[in-house]
Amino acid sequence: MPDLKPDDVQSRLAAVLERIRAKEAASGRPDSSVELIAVSKTFGVDEIRPVIAAGQRRFGENRVQEAQAKWPLLRAETADIELHLIGPLQSNKAKEAVALFDAIHTVDRDKIAGALAVEIQKQGRVPQLFVQVNTGLEPQKAGIGPREAAAFVERCRAVHGLAIDGLMCIPPAGEAAGPHFALLAKLAAEIGVENLSMGMSGDFETAIAFGATHVRVGGAIFGSRPPIVSAVAPDEPGDQAG
Repeated sequence: MPDLKPDDVQSRLAAVLERIRAKEAASGRPDSSVELIAVSKTFGVDEIRPVIAAGQRRFGENRVQEAQAKWPLLRAETADIELHLIGPLQSNKAKEAVALFDAIHTVDRDKIAGALAVEIQKQGRVPQLFVQVNTGLEPQKAGIGPREAAAFVERCRAVHGLAIDGLMCIPPAGEAAGPHFALLAKLAAEIGVENLSMGMSGDFETAIAFGATHVRVGGAIFGSRPPIVSAVAPDEPGDQAG
């Protein structure tokens, strides 16, 4: 595992936040209108603690099982942590997801929407919900197709009783991200949601220019990512890296 020294983390985190604020200003947006999600997937408790100590409180995880193994302890140490699920979700993990996460960015089919609705009703917890849109129509990637997004959001609201707060996307690797961010922003305006979860370490400034409200940044804060531990099975195929 990387040795994340507090001074290194503080400087990296400060640099990312400075870039976010500069891009907000350049885009004519209010200061602090963009929320930074530090993507801590594959990093352990000891690697995450320095980032928390540096002042970061909003974190993103890819897998329910991995998050369950580390965040109860970290939350016991720091009460105001906000945890976001940014990886694909199986319907049989809806109970654990609703119990653990404050936001779920990957609602993308009716089975998931229905399972989340049941657990929200049972638990009385209401995480912020984003619909993931597969803007590049990549067969290996989770997400609803752009043409189906409006109808799906309407079903989430009318059929499942879910409050959908925003949309999320991950542009295809190797393609310019801007057109995908522009498409997501257009869909959000048509659907009537305000939040846009888009932009990672390599393109978050572009995402902010197109209206991102949440950016998911991992490598620029934590440095190189350790290999995924094989003992932790993925909840679904797909990679929501930051």
